[in-house]
Parts: sequence; structure tokens; C-alpha cells
Amino acid sequence: MEDWVSCLSLFCAVFSARVLGFPDGKINPACDSMLPSHGNFVSQTTSAPYGISISSTSFDPGNKITVTLQGIDNSTFKGFLLQARAVSGDGIVGTFQIIDPNTQGLLCNQVQNSSMSHTDRNSKQNVTAIWVAPSGTGNVQFRATVVQNVSVFWANVRSQTLVSSSSSVDSTSGREGCGTQKFCFISPTGCNLDDPNCYFMSSESLGGDAFKFEMSGLSDGYIAIGFSDDTRMGNDDIYICGKNATGQIEVQHAFSTGRTSPNSLSLGDVQSIKTSFNNGIINCSFITRNPISTQSKAASNLYFIFLAQGPSSAGQIQKHPRTPLITPQKVNISSYEAVGGTSSTPSIIKAHGALMLIAWMTTGSIGMIFARYLKNSIGKTLLGKDIWFQIHLSLMVITVAETITAFVLAFVEVMGWASDAEAHAVIGCIVMILSFFQPVIAFFRPSPQSKRRFIFNWFRALNAFVIKVLAVAVIFLGLQMLDPSPSRWMVKTMGGFVGWEALVYIMLDANAWLKKKEKYEDSHRKIKNEMVLFLIYTCGNLAFLIALLVGIGES
Repeated sequence: MEDWVSCLSLFCAVFSARVLGFPDGKINPACDSMLPSHGNFVSQTTSAPYGISISSTSFDPGNKITVTLQGIDNSTFKGFLLQARAVSGDGIVGTFQIIDPNTQGLLCNQVQNSSMSHTDRNSKQNVTAIWVAPSGTGNVQFRATVVQNVSVFWANVRSQTLVSSSSSVDSTSGREGCGTQKFCFISPTGCNLDDPNCYFMSSESLGGDAFKFEMSGLSDGYIAIGFSDDTRMGNDDIYICGKNATGQIEVQHAFSTGRTSPNSLSLGDVQSIKTSFNNGIINCSFITRNPISTQSKAASNLYFIFLAQGPSSAGQIQKHPRTPLITPQKVNISSYEAVGGTSSTPSIIKAHGALMLIAWMTTGSIGMIFARYLKNSIGKTLLGKDIWFQIHLSLMVITVAETITAFVLAFVEVMGWASDAEAHAVIGCIVMILSFFQPVIAFFRPSPQSKRRFIFNWFRALNAFVIKVLAVAVIFLGLQMLDPSPSRWMVKTMGGFVGWEALVYIMLDANAWLKKKEKYEDSHRKIKNEMVLFLIYTCGNLAFLIALLVGIGES
């Protein structure tokens, strides 16, 4: 019986020694893995009830940083292993000065006191040490494994990142590390950052809430990155890199509430700011610990990224002249990913622009030409009405329908009033109202024999002229917002479109005047001059229309 008890006691002693691992803290074998030898037990996957606080978030070689490992909400622990690791390369760096009697230094990687641990398995609520920063290292993060009891422990407890003054803000810059060490958004895809047409932003997680952001691009005022829950402007967190009142480049923090100038915010916890302005290209990099604030208050780091550029005046940013670059989908700014993109106008806005262009540069214009110049060139009737009138009526009804549809699409897309396109919106509303009343007025047309018929004719003609002028102005304003090219070719093409139409109108008016003066009249001609001019005009009209529709589609 005594032999059996002795064997059992020996078994229990050996088993306990295995389970407890290193009760005296001499855990040098765990330097690399940082995992205790606790049999088949594995690290907890829940959030650790422990944290690591540090007395400074940046360091120079030789600086002494106070480091404290402590329980949250009075949580205690029996054992721990604490190290400082380089963010780039993951090696153990620096040494600890032991000031807490419950702690001891360890020899890891042949460097004494490069790690620290417990001296006994008594319960502890916190331990403190001083870390001495080495030279020749980049950013650093403290990591710990904390043991609550034999079966319960947490590995990979981390502090926020300490930024090294010798690391040039952090371990990567520009396109270096894109897709392997940080998230990058670049347009056009694969472009060189020295290219004036290249726009770039990157984000690198430094642990906790800390991120390093960089942005660059050609601009005479500012570039900005925005974080949004959707592809519309509003409720977006924004960082701006631009010229201040003295012409120097600075970083600003702002919040967008819609299609208006964003509200300026305090710069907050932003450090390690670097800026440059070379050959028209603005570049900024900085580290921020400010939480990103959007409407959903998302904590997953998933956002649509906006990258915009525009002019500034006396340090105040102005409206960006082009649609911002937007990521194709929500992206994780903590991920190692590289995405490309181009500025893309929403499809509904493209449809709005295309309909307005077709309505007032093609169907409306052709309908007006039939009413003004082709009355006497087509003598046949259809359904009891002259064919020219039926064609004119059909085209103008289509024009009004296109205008109404375009008007509705614009309001559906912006869900209200687009204050950043106020002139375009106001004139567009006027065009919509006048277009709606033009066919209504036609129902009150007096008979051809009425003495007041000329008043009606002049009023409708004047209203049509005003609509045409305002519609052309609206199209010009819209194309300025849609045209992404440096040459602004779409706006110039629209100018050619208007010039072509004006030229044909002049020729048609001259032809009508000559006929009225009976300078020439050939009754035997099967195709009259006005029909020839109309066919030429239609071919040119369609050529300009197709070119602009292609431009709108690619905007």
C-alpha cells in the first residue's frame, strides 16, 4: 500500500511540474515562440483582460520608456513573458532595466535582459519595467504572453506601436511594401509616383488605433483622402494635405456633412508629419491615432476610400473640379492589399447627362428645324395633319419626356439638392419648368385666322429660344463636372457642336431669305435646298452626339 502511495505521489509531482511549466519564470526556451509549456492547453482566442501601457509613443536611441503590464478590471495573472519586437523583421530589440521585485530579466538571443518574466507564481495585478531603446531599429511594439492559471493564458498581447525617430516615419514609404506590408490605392494602376497623372494613397496599421497614411498627387491646392460608408459624399472622415495661407504644405483634419465644404476638426493625435511639394506634386505622410468617424461608426476598418484633389485659396480648400477617385468596393485599410481605380461618375448621373444632351442637341433641335424651315418642303399629311407637324410634335414630346426623366434621375442620385453644382441645378430646374409648359401652351393655340395668332407664335418661339439657350448652358456646366481629361476635350467638343448648329441655322435662314426674295426657285428640283442642309446638319449632329456620349460613358 505504501509503495502504491509513493508511486502516485511521484506521478503527481512529475505531472504538476509539466503542467505548471516554468513557475520560477526561467522560461528561456520560450524566447522565440513566447508560448508556455502547459501540456495540451492552447492560448485563449477571446480578448485578453490585460493591456500594455507605455510612457511614450516615440523614441530616440538610448531613451528609457516605462512599460507596464496590467490587468483590466482587476484581473490578475501568475506568469508572463514580455518582449519588445521590431515591427519590421519581428526581432527582439532593446533591453529592460528591472525595477519590480516580482520580475526578472532573461537571456534571449544571447542578450541579457532582452526579455522579462515573473519570479514566482503568486497572483499579480501589474508589473513595471524600464525599456532602454537601442540604436539602428525601426518602429517597435511590446508583446506579452500572460498566464492566468495552468489552463488559461493569452499569447500575443500587444501595445501600441512606438515610432522610431530614425525610421523615417515608419518602415515603408511610397509604393514600397504595397500589398505586402500595407494597403495601397493608386490610379492609374501601376503608375509611377513621379508621373504627374499618378494619384496615390496608402495606409499601414501600426497596432491599436494607430495608422500611418500617405498621399500624393498633382495639385495646385490640395489632395485629400476620405473614409466613407458609401460612394456618396457625406458623413466622411477626411484628411487634407494642402497649401496654407502662406503657401506651405500642411495636414488638416475635417468631416464632410454632404456636398458642401467639409467642417474643420482639430488635428488631434497626429504625429510624425512629413510634407513636400515638388514639380507640382503634393506629398504628405503622417501617423494618426484618431479614431475614424463615419455615420456607422464602423470598427472593422472597412471603408470606401475617396482620393480627391482641387484648388485652394488663402489656405481654404475649394470644390474639387473632378469626381474623386473611389475604390471599387469597401476595403480594409489594415490589410495588405494594392488596388487600382479611376474616377467614375455614377451611372445614374451619366444617364442624366446623356438624356439632356440628346434632348436639347438632337431631338429638340431637329424638332425645331422641322417647325421653322421644313413646313413647305413636305406637302403630305398623316392622320389628318401635315407630316412636318406630326414629326415636330413627336420629337418635342420625346424631348420633354427626356428632360423630365433626366431631371428625376439627378434628384434620385443626390437625394436632394446638389449644392456643389448649384448653378447647374438652378438652371436645370428652370429648363425643366419651361419645357413642361411649352406643350401645355400648345393646347391653347388660337386658330390660324385669329388676330392674336402672331402673339402665340412669338411667345412660343421666344420660350423655345430661352429653353434652348439655358439647356446649352446646363450641358456646358455638366460637361465641366464630368470631363476628367486635362485638355477638357468634352467641353471643347460641345463648343464645336453649338458652332455647327449655329452655322446650319444661319445657312437655313439665308436659304429662306433668298427664297422669299425669289432670288432662285427651281420647281423641278425633287430635293430642295433646305432638305439638303437638313441632311448635312443631321450627319454632323450625330457625329458630335456620339463623341460626347462616348465621353460621358467613360467619365
